[in-house]
Amino acid sequence: MEKIKIGKIVNAVGLKGEVKVYNYSDSPEIYYRVKAIYDENELRRVKAVREQKNMVILSLEGIDNRDDAEKAKGRELYITDKDLPKLPKGQYYIRDLMGMEVVQEDGSHLGVLTDVIQNTPQDVFEVETDEGKKVLIPRVPDFVLQIDEKKRVITVHLIEGMLDM
Repeated sequence: MEKIKIGKIVNAVGLKGEVKVYNYSDSPEIYYRVKAIYDENELRRVKAVREQKNMVILSLEGIDNRDDAEKAKGRELYITDKDLPKLPKGQYYIRDLMGMEVVQEDGSHLGVLTDVIQNTPQDVFEVETDEGKKVLIPRVPDFVLQIDEKKRVITVHLIEGMLDM
């Protein structure tokens, strides 16, 4: 069972033990779907979830007052991999892509996927070559031709100059 970090307790809210969570995922939906969540290594039942100004507010079993909530500040929150929702075909969790071999369309080895940059209009794959060079490849159909989850291989098409950046 792999634990996946989804947030961090950043503050106490009110007097009844609610905690404010900085959400690491794209959507707060996961907090509504799970029945329990790991607070560091302790499994706690989720009693209530709400949102406030783009932050998740949780009521967790065993955190029953403001003092408990204050003590929880800074703790990371986790779910297990079985709690992750299934994604539609063609969508992937970044953690599943990391470390995949990246090959060019002629089958030649380019490198290994080391990062997915998401603060751009489209995701950008960062590939580290065997020589230690970083290559950035936009995740658009013109450049990323195929992602084979079973073989753990990403096939890409590079244009002239892409390796020189």
